[in-house]
Amino acid sequence: MTDPAIRHIVLFRFAEGTATASVAALHDALMGLPSTIPEIASYQGGPDLDLGPETWDYALVAEFRSVADYRTYAEHPEHVRVIEDHVKPIVIDVIRVQHEA
Repeated sequence: MTDPAIRHIVLFRFAEGTATASVAALHDALMGLPSTIPEIASYQGGPDLDLGPETWDYALVAEFRSVADYRTYAEHPEHVRVIEDHVKPIVIDVIRVQHEA
């Protein structure tokens, strides 16, 4: 029996005063991951459009064919580098959830 497909959802809140250029660099780094990590089946994300109250600043939705593929992504050196170089410097709060897709 194979693992179910996994959907990974992440929401970020940025530190007050985060520069637009830093958000763009984060986005570019994240969107570059599918070309480096073949286990990613689908990858979408972007800044909030600020269309309503109580929103987060950035959303990411990724899909993987299996739990093993998700774990490979989570531990992949390029993914870890993006977190260290682009996420941690500007993100003050994060929510993550993984569920069957």
